[in-house]
This record gives sequence, C-alpha cells and structure tokens, in this order.
Amino acid sequence: MAKYFDVHPDNPQARTINQVADLIRADALVAYPTDSCYALGCRLGSRDGIERIRAIRRLDDRHHFTLVCQDFAQLGQFVRIDNDVFRAIKASTPGSYTFILPATREVPRMLQHPKKKTVGVRIPDHVVTQALLTELGEPLLSSTLLLPDEEEPLTQGWEIKDRLDHVLDAVVDSGECGTEPTTVIDFSGGEAEIVRVGAGDPTRFE
Repeated sequence: MAKYFDVHPDNPQARTINQVADLIRADALVAYPTDSCYALGCRLGSRDGIERIRAIRRLDDRHHFTLVCQDFAQLGQFVRIDNDVFRAIKASTPGSYTFILPATREVPRMLQHPKKKTVGVRIPDHVVTQALLTELGEPLLSSTLLLPDEEEPLTQGWEIKDRLDHVLDAVVDSGECGTEPTTVIDFSGGEAEIVRVGAGDPTRFE
C-alpha cells in the first residue's frame, strides 16, 4: 500500500517533505504534483524505479525520462548547453517546459536515449516540488503520470492513491495541478524543435 501525504500547496510542512525525501532515498517510487500535472518520481540512480515507471506506463527504451531539477545550476550538471540554448532555456525557467539535450557523464546510461545519448530536463515552478528537490539535494527522475490508453493524466491525489495503491510507495497530494503535461522542446540538434505542445507557451521557441 502507498503512503499518503497531504501537503499544503503554499506552505509545505517540512516534516512531511523530509519523510517523502527519505522514502525516495530508500528507493521508493512516488507520485507527486508539479506545475503541469502529476508525475511519477524516484531516485536518480534507481534501476528499480525506472523499471517500475516503464511497467506502469508501458514505455519502451526510446522514452525520454526527465530529470526534474531544483535550479539552473543543478540542471547544468547533467546536460551540455551552448550559449544560445542557455539563454533560451534560462528565459523560460522555472516553468512548464521539458528540454531534451545531450547528456553529460553525470547521467546514468540507463536514463539516456539509446541512440541519441540525450535526456530530458526541467525546472518546475511549483512550491511543493521545489521543497522536495531542495530537501533531496539532487534531481528527481520523473515521467508524467499518464496511464496507458488514457488521454489525460490523473489530477487528484486520492484517485492516484485509489488506482495505483498496489504499485506506488507514496502519493504526495497538494491539490489538483492540471491535466496538461509540459511543452517539450528538443535542442539536441542545435535548433529548437517543438516535440509536444503542453502547458508551456511554445511560441517563444517557434
């Protein structure tokens, strides 16, 4: 059974955030809110977490996982960014965007696209997510909580707990956070390619 954490959306309780972070450090798989929709998250180096996310979402090895980062300094440890791309991403973060970029050696091989050696990164604009990332001190390995054969992500913590109780270790509920996933921009080829239009305004990358 998944543990259920009711977290205040504006003033997340430090004790609760600490408990969730401790679970993640112990290899837990959690559902948590972001500025676009709920996501599945685990420790950066958790092979078990990756396999569980793949199983829940029925993903193949070409799926781009996302490293959800606290800030730009942390993001820069995991991807290679040239000056033009740096300015474009800096101007758009924090926000509801995921950027696909060449991975550095800090990114475990199992997280990289098998051919392109790329990975997704983002900096969310969400108080609870930021509190959790601050406590963890490292990115969360994440994927949108979109179940197979469903068009929209789950948006209610209680519903996630009810439907995924048997496959998750914890659910962090801070209220509804929308149904649109992030807008995905692929910079791996040097130019901005809009891969998915979502919660972030794509026009700045057109």
